[in-house]
Amino acid sequence: MGAIARRVAKGLAAWLVHYSGLRGAMRSIQRRRSGGRRIAIVSYHRVVEDFEGELRRSIPGLLVSKETFRRHLEEAHAAGYRFATIDQALEALAGTGLGNKDLFVVTFDDGYRDAYLHAVPVLERMGVPAIFYLSTGLVGTGRRLDHDRLYHLARLVRARRLRPLYAAMPAPAAALIEPVLSGRSSISAALDRFISEHPAREMGEVVVALEAQLGGGQGLLPEQGELLSWEEARRMAARGFQLGAHTSEHVVLTHEPRERVDAEIAASKEAIERETGHRVQHFAYCNGWYSDEVVRSLVRQGFRSAVTTEDLPNVVGGDPFALRRGVLWENFSLGMLGDYSPSLTACQLDGIFGMLGLRPAVIGRRPPRRST
Repeated sequence: MGAIARRVAKGLAAWLVHYSGLRGAMRSIQRRRSGGRRIAIVSYHRVVEDFEGELRRSIPGLLVSKETFRRHLEEAHAAGYRFATIDQALEALAGTGLGNKDLFVVTFDDGYRDAYLHAVPVLERMGVPAIFYLSTGLVGTGRRLDHDRLYHLARLVRARRLRPLYAAMPAPAAALIEPVLSGRSSISAALDRFISEHPAREMGEVVVALEAQLGGGQGLLPEQGELLSWEEARRMAARGFQLGAHTSEHVVLTHEPRERVDAEIAASKEAIERETGHRVQHFAYCNGWYSDEVVRSLVRQGFRSAVTTEDLPNVVGGDPFALRRGVLWENFSLGMLGDYSPSLTACQLDGIFGMLGLRPAVIGRRPPRRST
């Protein structure tokens, strides 16, 4: 089934479920299965004013327009959720706090500056709390995250019709670039596979090699994807928003040896506490992947929770270091006609498609890739 056919089928299913009244019955079933209340945690990355403009140069799955973001919050409220902090969600998972209300927790990963510029005003106007998980090594530096750099460089290679000299590059480079140049894969899909298979060191080596193949000079660092400054992080904390750790260099920890795991977690926690004076107890796994070894490191370092990208219901009594979280972006709400669909958004937020078996479960638990 093609992308358009899938979109139409999903939009039609959402319309039928939403307007037939079946959605309410399914919410009740989900509430019972979850232990008496629903605890939805959602993740965003970048909130932008010009979605179509950013779509031409940025990783699509990281983007949501300011207007769609606002609508998501309105749909969550209309669905009966109470906006909550991550700490309140932990109390609910433990069976205490805030009665039996369904809870909705808003989170942001990476620390993109446009989330600070465009999401924070919306959150404040609507009285919605949120937590921002920061990749602290890049905050205030002018650097870009490696996944944004690789996406930008792959676009340049394709646009210039460059045939890279793979013999002069790290072996993993071909795995990223060849599927794109051959037309077998979009850049986003090729990049997702690349990130899932290669540790941070190899990603960095491919960035350097591609820049060399492109001849160096201006234009190799993407303009988009700027991270916030520490002053902006302090302003958010002062305005009541929580800050959480997300490693220092945005590292998928299940690819790394124990020493790197411990160091990345410690550096991220220490930087936020040093720069803001606020205690850090919550963590977000890069790529949503985690292992027993990573969890043990978090526990040793005093964390209370960690969020995955497992798009599954949270259950009362569940593991606070494997909090399930859906990743939201613009096309999450794209209906049958290619425009915003309230019924589709409502069904997505309620996890209806997972209940119907129309969406495969995302699993974050991984064995460690490196022996220690």
